Amino acid sequence: MATTRPRWYKPSQMARRPASSTAHSGVDALLDAALAAAAGPAIVLDAQLRVRLATESAATLLGTPVPHGVAAPALLCGDKPERPVAEALAAGRPVHALVPRLGGNGETLVRIRSVPLGEGKPIGWLLMLQDAGDIGGERAVQFHGMWTRDPAMKHMFRVLERVAASDATVLVRGETGTGKELVAKAIHALSDRARGPLRALNCAALPANLLESELFGHAKGAFTGAVRDTPGHIVLADGGTLFLDEVAELPLELQAKLLRVLETRTVIPVGAREPIAVDVRVVAATHRALRQEVEAGRFRADLMYRLRVIPVFLPALRERRGDIELLLERFVEDANRRGKRRIDRIAPAALATLEHYDWPGNVRELRNIVEYVFAIGQGPELVPSDLPPELLEPELGEHAAMVAPPAVVRPASTTPEPSPEARRIAAALTRASGNREQAAKLLGLSRVTLWRRMKALGLG
Repeated sequence: MATTRPRWYKPSQMARRPASSTAHSGVDALLDAALAAAAGPAIVLDAQLRVRLATESAATLLGTPVPHGVAAPALLCGDKPERPVAEALAAGRPVHALVPRLGGNGETLVRIRSVPLGEGKPIGWLLMLQDAGDIGGERAVQFHGMWTRDPAMKHMFRVLERVAASDATVLVRGETGTGKELVAKAIHALSDRARGPLRALNCAALPANLLESELFGHAKGAFTGAVRDTPGHIVLADGGTLFLDEVAELPLELQAKLLRVLETRTVIPVGAREPIAVDVRVVAATHRALRQEVEAGRFRADLMYRLRVIPVFLPALRERRGDIELLLERFVEDANRRGKRRIDRIAPAALATLEHYDWPGNVRELRNIVEYVFAIGQGPELVPSDLPPELLEPELGEHAAMVAPPAVVRPASTTPEPSPEARRIAAALTRASGNREQAAKLLGLSRVTLWRRMKALGLG
């Protein structure tokens, strides 16, 4: 006669004890309530990755029975070529993966997260399961180095696939640290030019005279020190793609020369007379609205129209907060493989702090914060105290409690309070002992971007 299994069961114990054992039933009922309340659909594995415990809700979610003693890699990955759960568990790494529902049609997904059991070397694993919906929903996808669950980002990926098939000029708009260069690399890799060179130049990183030579090249004798003909990035990108980052920073006189390159498909190096034919696709990027730059007289309208044939917009990290946890876990996994410290868990309070932060430096800033966490913190769990102080007390700024002078009663002032961004920059400069390059790294910004923001905020 069939027996009714409790919602949270242990087959090995059930096989040894009579079903009528009231003592066993009472203990099981208590364990059922506690474990189900704590973990929901879950599976417990031993050190050999065999199933020792399973909830009925886990079997229901997976769409297949979860027999005692079965190997988890075989159960969850089968003979599929992609085996994220098996590979991570076999290597002793925490798992955060999406797998197709085993008893379904392959279109519904189950999210699996693992927690190591025991101190030091794990004596087992707790696998927590969650319904992740259908593939078109929350599924995490990777696209040429960019990870996301966000629908807007997924739409952008589809746009990039179509854009790559064209040879039209692309303008990528996005804040610093959002991944504009990754977009350019994806366009190049997906295009017919993939076997050609990809050259990248930051237009904000060099003064005008050096930028002109770097971009257009120079002839022998064009200036002191020009001892031979030197090709610029445009010629070096012939047959491939040229990525111009922060193109809005290009001086007006160089904008005219770039326009001529786009119109004639030729380039004249500095000090040369004869044009050189080039076959280059240009992908430009900027954090500014070029139309506003045109209205302000800082950018040529004709060049804007040449560059903005296909506009692509990258959302800021604060606009896709659902990706913060995903990216955080990816960066932690990367750092685990490289560093001496290993993080196996992320405290909910730490995650909540990160998810409520504004992220002015976007994905680059998140990656830098993970580097900070690994350098400063200790132990296997990422806790709030590991995070930079400006994340925990953004209104006070770093070291405010330690260096604040005694309170002094002052007359009311009409001077406006510094903005949150100004306070973050000031805190980073304090932590970097005034070193702007180091402060820029802490903020996830380039040195040029930090200088520009400090100037706009009146920070000197």
